[in-house]
Amino acid sequence: QVQLVESGGGLVQAGGSLRLSCAASGSIFSINAMGWYRQAPGKTRELVAAVISGGSTVYADFVKGRFTISRDNAKNTVYLQMNSLKPEDTAVYYCNVRIKSDYWGQGTQVTVSS
Repeated sequence: QVQLVESGGGLVQAGGSLRLSCAASGSIFSINAMGWYRQAPGKTRELVAAVISGGSTVYADFVKGRFTISRDNAKNTVYLQMNSLKPEDTAVYYCNVRIKSDYWGQGTQVTVSS
């Protein structure tokens, strides 16, 4: 089994910053990708950013230039630095780790007030 522990969500004013962390532990042999998704009320879950095995990164268009994803391989931890936050970034953010299957964190709430 794989366990994911997320931290770093909270309430912030528009224009502010937050940093999310997700530490993976357990039966981790070869991680293909680590990333973040988000789900706002009434909407489907969507990709925010991911770092692929080898180090390449993928970003959703709506966060390019504002969010930065990074990964510490030694700690099996992925980070999401979120700057210039907007009210429309308000959502539950989920950590995702892809090995042979997808594993999900419990989610952390990010609320951006206007």
